[in-house]
Amino acid sequence: MRVLGIDYGEKRIGLAVSDPMGWTAQGLETLANTKKSAVLEGLKKVALEYGVTEVVIGLPINMNGTHGPKAKEVLELVPKIEAALGVPVSTWDERLSSREATRFMIEGGLSRRRQRETSDRVAATLILQTYLESKRR
Repeated sequence: MRVLGIDYGEKRIGLAVSDPMGWTAQGLETLANTKKSAVLEGLKKVALEYGVTEVVIGLPINMNGTHGPKAKEVLELVPKIEAALGVPVSTWDERLSSREATRFMIEGGLSRRRQRETSDRVAATLILQTYLESKRR
């Protein structure tokens, strides 16, 4: 059973996948966020390649708990992903995941250019890892 983690961004979509036991998350490539159909096809390809049985997508909730335009966009995308992949899709509060990803990359000594290239993948990995840990509790 593998879970696919998604960090849905305006320009790029970060991806991560769990190990077969569902314990750890590993970052994958990012997808360019161009057309919705291309995004769904890219997600479908990854899901088939890794045998994904579940998806978790980060939900960008505002700090005060409200849903802004980006959260509404993600919520509208959930049923489309479910239909395209044929697996259940859950949302996960991603507040501060990008900030935490940046902190990890700075501590790891990554240059600013390298941070831009990998931030979406690291954020997807953090979203998926926290989701997996919550399921184990």
